[in-house]
Amino acid sequence: MSVLDTIRLTRVTAIGYHGVFEHEKRDGQPFITDAVLHMDVGAAAATDDLSKTADYGAVAEAIVAVVTGEAFDLIETLSVCLAEKILADFPVVQAVEVTVHKPKAPIQVPFGDVSITVFRTRESVQPATTAVESS
Repeated sequence: MSVLDTIRLTRVTAIGYHGVFEHEKRDGQPFITDAVLHMDVGAAAATDDLSKTADYGAVAEAIVAVVTGEAFDLIETLSVCLAEKILADFPVVQAVEVTVHKPKAPIQVPFGDVSITVFRTRESVQPATTAVESS
């Protein structure tokens, strides 16, 4: 296996309509996403060529498209869909770690944040089983 470098995007924020309660799907709330892209950036660095890396602007746009797209009950589902979308759309990415924060989750006690982190590799995601087909 080649060396894996990382590109890290933090606090990509968008309003989504995810949650098990009707008011969450109706009113929406902020979801904050962190993504760590694992890949070899050697070819991009050697050639100074954007096409040989993952364009982090395009990754951020893909994240926002998924968060603002189809509504899910669980942020677990949202997180997996985000990871699968990044792997599908950015072939240079060999693995991705996605954390979705739901800072306004409907929890009845004081809390700072709730989040879930998923890690997916290109080998662990089969095209026929991706949750997001065309987001």
